[in-house]
Amino acid sequence: MRTGGQLIVDALEANGVDRLYCVPGESYLAVLDALHDSKIETIVCRQEGGAAMMADCYGRLAGKPGICFVTRGPGATNASAGVHIAAQDSIPMILFIGQIGRGIKEREAFQEVDYKAFYGSIAKWVVEIDDARRVPELVTRAFAVATSGRPGPVVISLPEDMLTDEVEAPAPLPYTPVETRPGEPEIEALCALLDKAERPFVILGGTRWTEEAVKQMCGALERWSLPVGCSFRRQALCDQLHSSYAGDVGIGVNPKLGAYIKAADLVVLVGCRFGEMPSSDYSLLKSPYPDQKLVHIYPDPEELGRVYRPTVAINATPSAFASAFAATAPRKTPVWANRTEELHQSFLEWSTPPATGPGKVLMGPIMAHLEKVLPEDVVICNGAGNFATWMHRYHRYRRFNTQAAPTSGSMGYGMPAGVAAKHLFPEREVIVWAGDGDFMMHGQEFATAVQYGLPVIVVILNNGIYGTIRMHQEREYPGRVSGTTLKNPDFAALARAYGGHGETVTETAEFAPAFERARASGVPATIEVKLDPEAITPTRTLTDIREGR
Repeated sequence: MRTGGQLIVDALEANGVDRLYCVPGESYLAVLDALHDSKIETIVCRQEGGAAMMADCYGRLAGKPGICFVTRGPGATNASAGVHIAAQDSIPMILFIGQIGRGIKEREAFQEVDYKAFYGSIAKWVVEIDDARRVPELVTRAFAVATSGRPGPVVISLPEDMLTDEVEAPAPLPYTPVETRPGEPEIEALCALLDKAERPFVILGGTRWTEEAVKQMCGALERWSLPVGCSFRRQALCDQLHSSYAGDVGIGVNPKLGAYIKAADLVVLVGCRFGEMPSSDYSLLKSPYPDQKLVHIYPDPEELGRVYRPTVAINATPSAFASAFAATAPRKTPVWANRTEELHQSFLEWSTPPATGPGKVLMGPIMAHLEKVLPEDVVICNGAGNFATWMHRYHRYRRFNTQAAPTSGSMGYGMPAGVAAKHLFPEREVIVWAGDGDFMMHGQEFATAVQYGLPVIVVILNNGIYGTIRMHQEREYPGRVSGTTLKNPDFAALARAYGGHGETVTETAEFAPAFERARASGVPATIEVKLDPEAITPTRTLTDIREGR
């Protein structure tokens, strides 16, 4: 006889879970009690949104479902921000929610929420387990749903009285991973298109990649001399010093690269949906009928033809496709080889930071310094905002699994992601790249980093505004500032109050020694960079935008 709570933990253990993220609640005390005797490590977080984002980051970097537990009502609604990120970013994740007792449903009991209605549009599957005997079945199914096809979040509601029921149930078995592979006709069709192409381009993106798959793919690209770009915030899918690398494809794309893609005669999408942001509002590839011939490789058949009509559709995971494509080779020297070299040189110029700018702190030299001192396996975690442009454009990602950033554009992601990344890879350096408004959304998870002894370094670019919104505001309503000004705390003092290390940078030359002191501190650290709000992008000031320059 096992309680529902014990069966939940049994099922997690059977499916290989080694850690989970939570904010405790009385609605799932039986699970917390079962975890007391489990080898699963429980990371206690400070807000449910942060806990869900940590689970997303784990799923993103580990390639298997991140697990999050929250309580009903406010806890579950707070966690929705992380679930939305996992949905739009195609990340495997399972959110468990403590629920009201079964006997008082439909009365609007204390903190009652209908989770099928609430999460129905953003989760892959939402289920409430009313019978403890079905826990092994439904939890294992959740792992299968979260990881198959296009990965995504699953939400499981757990009535608190079900968790204390004692029942006989079968021992849980682990889920069976599902891999879809390309057939020989599809690979032959791709090679035939490449043989006839003069201006091809490959775009890598999405999830379900492995380090070996990236290695195989990059080897094949080199053999074919194919130019390649990475989709928005998927830059760690190719060594950016690889001879074929042409740049990231998405917001703020290099104009030369954007023009090449528009003029390409063949585009090969591998693993990515190529939605609004990476496609530059569907201008690089027109929807539904692209000007270019299109080969689309994706693990979920429902996505093939959903936005773009492909010339060739290949239902396969990126890893399986990379393995198959690695066995091919061009029959003659590709006519596009010189263009590939030109595109790579253009990327190197585009990703060289500027030496000048407004204010006493110049971000260009800071980025150049970081490129010199950061190891190749450093993990960069960031949320969303104009501040991210500096890292997005000027950091050259060299290794697989070194980027954790939301393609959904969700603010506040960097700090909780940094906690999860450092916990997963304690031997690697982890940098959280944040804006002032961005950091304040989930900055309390700095306390989680302190609690678990995770020495992340948080670089906060503080310009006293919601920068992205101010930029759009100045463009649309010049000089009419409304709702975008911020009054911030002393971030260095805040870090010290939490038990960490704090630094403040007011001039460019102060950054390098501040960064080394943060590294040497051995504790979580913040480096507040006082940035002039005029430095709104690497190449334009707020005044430029306001005056239409």
